[in-house]
Amino acid sequence: MAHQRQFAPRAGYTSPAPSGRLASSCPPATGVIQTVKAARLKTGEANDKGNHMAIDVEIPSLGESVTQAILLKWHKADGEKVAMDEPVCELETDKANVDINAKAAGVLRRIRNEGDTVQVGEVIARIDPAGAGAPAAPAKPAAATPTAAVAGAAAAGKLDDLSPATRRIVEENKVDPRQVAGTGRGGRLTKEDVQGYLDGRTGNGERAATAAPAASHHEPPASMTTPTPKTAPSTTGAVLNFDARGERRVAMSKIRRRIAETLVKAQQTAAILTTFNEVDLQAVGDLRTKYKDRFQEVYGVGLGFMSFFAKAVVMSLKEFPHINAFIDGENIVYHQHVHLGIAVSTDRGLAVPVLKNAQDLSFARIESEIKRLATAVRDGKLGLEELSGGTFTITNGGVFGSLLSTPILNPPQSGILGMHTIQKRPVVVNDKIEVRPMMYTALSYDHRIVDGKEAIGFLVRLKQLLEDPARLMLEI
Repeated sequence: MAHQRQFAPRAGYTSPAPSGRLASSCPPATGVIQTVKAARLKTGEANDKGNHMAIDVEIPSLGESVTQAILLKWHKADGEKVAMDEPVCELETDKANVDINAKAAGVLRRIRNEGDTVQVGEVIARIDPAGAGAPAAPAKPAAATPTAAVAGAAAAGKLDDLSPATRRIVEENKVDPRQVAGTGRGGRLTKEDVQGYLDGRTGNGERAATAAPAASHHEPPASMTTPTPKTAPSTTGAVLNFDARGERRVAMSKIRRRIAETLVKAQQTAAILTTFNEVDLQAVGDLRTKYKDRFQEVYGVGLGFMSFFAKAVVMSLKEFPHINAFIDGENIVYHQHVHLGIAVSTDRGLAVPVLKNAQDLSFARIESEIKRLATAVRDGKLGLEELSGGTFTITNGGVFGSLLSTPILNPPQSGILGMHTIQKRPVVVNDKIEVRPMMYTALSYDHRIVDGKEAIGFLVRLKQLLEDPARLMLEI
């Protein structure tokens, strides 16, 4: 996860997620499929009223470095029918959010609650293939005890739906759930909702308590989403609450904690140095203008600058393989392939989907893959395998207006290219002053493995390819 120290009024940033590979421990090839199915679909206990066997819904392998996740939300209610391969819940890991699909059709019996921390291999629900007439899950009666402190059946029903963390803060502070607006799925209360209610009650007296129910149809609290002008003017306590000191404390998400850990790790373990150059993008711009409409017609995707940069990076890395390598203990690991990470900013944090084997992709494939991966990241639908294994990263702070930056490496990678905003500037061309579309480029690299001469040579070669894009087509 790369971040950037900006030198422009508007800062760009990156977020490469740590690279890795999915852990595997496979038997001979003939048994792989059966073993995977057995790992994810174990036969559960028999239904009390028949011989139908329940199917366990387990947390699958989430990658080599991921051992647990947070059950972010259930897509299906307890006792609701599900179809084969239909998403039943969403998990938040320290790399991405992923859906867990039903491996059989039937009725869902939830075991774990939203907000719970779950381990790989843990059973979080069961699917009853019979389904018809099956009783509701036993979780609701178990949750009836805490409702003694809350008056009315409506409060009891609301308390039943709370996650353990939310229920604990409700009970400890003797909060009536009916007085708090829920912003979770289906109006469910979250820990942030209750904490915001308490902060507002402390700082603003009973006014916040009475204002909270009216906020049930408003946007989620600021702690749950990226701040926008829409939520800023709101005066209801449930949307934005601070304590008497004007402070609001919100727990970091797993993704944000992982970003922080990776940034610190990169700074502490690598000898990061950044070198700069600038590129005249007139020729690339002229080429795009001439062929972008035809390109769209033929391939169904727009022709952007990123495919030119991706192609140029791949060719440059062939000439400077140290920048596409990384240090493993006392060894240097080189790669024949280029797994190119493209940094994408999302509301939940920064992610870097990976274009696998970018050296084999055409301009059209690069553009279509970038579009697909960026959309999947922002929708939270990207697989963990598509966030792992990068050997080099590109980040474009220019989309936010960054003029210049020093990207931070994505461990264990040894290089990251920073693109920036394109500005028209006067430059000397053939002893004449002309106005050209110029971009500053920055290469941050690990000086333990990459020498300054190689880093500078990489940027010079990149400049040469982009200023004469015919070289990209001819690969010369």
